[in-house]
Amino acid sequence: MENYTIEIQNTSNPDILKFEADRFLVNHKSYEYNNIDEAKDSPLAQALFHLPFVKTVYIAQNFVAVKKFNIAPWPEIQNELKAKITDLLNQGTAIVNDKDQNEKIAITVYAESTPNPAVLKFVANKKLVLQSNEFKNIDETKDAPLPQALFHFPFVKEVFLDDNYISITKYDIAEWNEITLELREFIKNYLEEGKPVLNNEVKHSEAKNATEQPTSQTHVSKDLDSISKQIIAVLEEYVKPAVASDGGNIMFDSYEADTKTVKVILQGACSGCPSSTITLKNGIENVLKEMLQDKIGRVEAVNG
Repeated sequence: MENYTIEIQNTSNPDILKFEADRFLVNHKSYEYNNIDEAKDSPLAQALFHLPFVKTVYIAQNFVAVKKFNIAPWPEIQNELKAKITDLLNQGTAIVNDKDQNEKIAITVYAESTPNPAVLKFVANKKLVLQSNEFKNIDETKDAPLPQALFHFPFVKEVFLDDNYISITKYDIAEWNEITLELREFIKNYLEEGKPVLNNEVKHSEAKNATEQPTSQTHVSKDLDSISKQIIAVLEEYVKPAVASDGGNIMFDSYEADTKTVKVILQGACSGCPSSTITLKNGIENVLKEMLQDKIGRVEAVNG
């Protein structure tokens, strides 16, 4: 038995709901089925067409999207559909039997500078992971084939993955102009061959986050105080997108009410960056003070 978790997400089309899984369902390709005959290569989609309200099934990356007939409103059927998809996945129902699913496809990768001179960001034209993952050394890459392969380059010090990019921190033994092309080509070829980025993203992420506070509004611990929850919400909406664009990530660590001190964890390009103090004071601290006013005194990074 598998152990998939499914979340319901609205779309711009009121007739379509997305059912997002906590891991990738298919690689590279997307699929659309308009009836049970078209779904002959997808046992999962065929099973969904047995529900009378299912009009179209879409499968891509980590989600199944369903377009419904107008015989019933979503509030009456969405939980039934969520349970059906969850059961099918957990029972090991084949998602897509596509002999061409793992064929070599065109991948583009480009290098992008970051505020940290020791870190370069390699951006792909496909989603690589569902949530951020940081690897400080090769011992942490047991379930991470791509980061493990990257650590075989002697100049790779740390690897950070998020969404569609990889931030690589280098040792000083090499200059970027000497190694960027080699890394870019390696990542491009690796992805084109359909090799896994992470073997088990869920287990790895759960292990990494076991001692960390949650950073997403959808995963806020009930044990956190109201101010901490507000801080997390501000970081998610206003800070993380800007930090991600620079190849890094920020995670909430703690809030001390007595001193009004917020402690955060910086990852990727932000970790150990010479300008991280400026980022904290002129960026993150100012945003939190503006949004939460007298509840915030200062912001500190607990790493680097």
